[in-house]
Amino acid sequence: MITDIPATTTGQVNKKLVELRKTGGAVTLGRVLTLVVCTRDSEYSEDIIDAANEASREHPCRVIVVAWGSRDAEPRLDAQIRVGGDAGASEVVVLRLFGELADHESSVVVPFLLPDTPVVVWWPETAPEVPAEDPVGKLAIRRITDATDRADPAAEIKSRLASYSSGDSDLAWSRITYWRALLASAVDQPPHSPITSAVVSGLVDEPAVDMIAGWLASRVDVPVTRRVGPLFVEINFADGGALTISRPQTGTTATLSRTGKPDARVALRRRETSECLAEELRRLDPDEVYETALAGLTKVTYE
Repeated sequence: MITDIPATTTGQVNKKLVELRKTGGAVTLGRVLTLVVCTRDSEYSEDIIDAANEASREHPCRVIVVAWGSRDAEPRLDAQIRVGGDAGASEVVVLRLFGELADHESSVVVPFLLPDTPVVVWWPETAPEVPAEDPVGKLAIRRITDATDRADPAAEIKSRLASYSSGDSDLAWSRITYWRALLASAVDQPPHSPITSAVVSGLVDEPAVDMIAGWLASRVDVPVTRRVGPLFVEINFADGGALTISRPQTGTTATLSRTGKPDARVALRRRETSECLAEELRRLDPDEVYETALAGLTKVTYE
């Protein structure tokens, strides 16, 4: 059920939430966190809300979507409440801020935070330079950004280290979870020859590839090179052998090759945004490995 409340106030929206709770049941029962989504009011808003809804099926929560409208308009708050089938396993409060009100988003968000539950903030599009110092970011114990599809994704993900605070993460990191697991498992197989170098290749505008390179550089004290080209990771060993994992850019199956052994085919598709978001919501403690992978980017050689 979707209820629109145009030109309203936070008090009126909260009153409507109470009414819906009385008629539709205790919709906040069992909510484990509050997810605040900061985005623009655009044609992509529904896709972003859908991703949050999908993630909420694993982590029942209240989703608060703060969508910035035109700053040239008169100050106004348009709200929308979604419950039931239109809200996944959550309840969704969409707050569209217009005019000067868009500069006071934290004041608008606070009345809707669930009591005694952790707050997570997700910026699916443009993120503040320092998420932990953003007024909404200060409300959260976890802050999630996404360098993918930004104007300069490589520069965006590299900038995360300078602005890093405990609790930060980026969806470019969770997009490589399966790659990291596969690489760690493959390297752990005998013969255990020392690693001498690594090459990571992929699209120039795919920050997940940069994160693979940064993670490798943080794990092994050898030269790691980031190239632009086909999608693959190559690890070279002291005995002259090599391990390669390659996948077509739009494919779902990767090929694992190792010197002296037959090739293997493994499922390795690109993860959807909702999957990555759900993974980030599984842990509310700081992700130290993500921080070290960001630091590893400073050791990567770009070609």
